[in-house]
Amino acid sequence: MDRLAIYLAVLSGSSIAGALVIAAFSMGYYSVWAIVLCVVIGAALSYPTGHIVSRRIKSRDPEWNPRHKPGDFGKVPPPDAPEV
Repeated sequence: MDRLAIYLAVLSGSSIAGALVIAAFSMGYYSVWAIVLCVVIGAALSYPTGHIVSRRIKSRDPEWNPRHKPGDFGKVPPPDAPEV
């Protein structure tokens, strides 16, 4: 997972959870368990959506030129590593 995907995972997780909380409130579910369920679903979907959006952004960018293969540095790259 590259740095762009990590940033996008944080943004997408909070967006998904927020949208689900708003939907739950609009349907009349005001319990703590409804909010917890929405947060868990948002957290579970944050990694896949961040990864998918990152790959789509990089595949459509004509100026993108990766310097190494994905996965060379493991899941979390070191801070001085080039972007995947």
